[in-house]
Amino acid sequence: MALDYIFREASPGNNEDIQAITDIYNAAVIAGGSSADLTARTFDQRREWVESHRFPYGVFIIETPDPSREIIGFAALSVFYDRAGYDGVASLAYYIAPEWQGRSAGTFALERLLDEARTRHMRKVCGVIFADNAGSIALMRRFGFTQFGLMPAAATDSTGTMHDMTYWYLDL
Repeated sequence: MALDYIFREASPGNNEDIQAITDIYNAAVIAGGSSADLTARTFDQRREWVESHRFPYGVFIIETPDPSREIIGFAALSVFYDRAGYDGVASLAYYIAPEWQGRSAGTFALERLLDEARTRHMRKVCGVIFADNAGSIALMRRFGFTQFGLMPAAATDSTGTMHDMTYWYLDL
């Protein structure tokens, strides 16, 4: 049975939010397999990234429901393409702390992120995922996304592994 996590908007003024986002993202960068960043990001870089997400876009925190409210992940609706004709289309991403992966937190994050996209009147969301990221690909399929592209040997991760990229969309 999945835990009932908490989903809330991140605050660029909340150092705890920014530190957790930095730590969780950097764990993914260092592990490889889910980010094309080759080096860890700094606290200030992550704060600037959160600040860049102006409504209707946003960055969100995933927390445990227990009294400790431990931050275990984050998710984002980002600008898909910076031209007015693409307004209403968002790029989405989510990262879960390694020790919380496999506990339905990714499913919870994606479900709530799609709810946010609908509430914010997005018409379409897109995801770009390494082709060998079986967990994220399974989530795309589970939520009804359509794969619309594959780019072979498109991105290297921090371990030096070259990955094919898959491209997914969902009409809202």
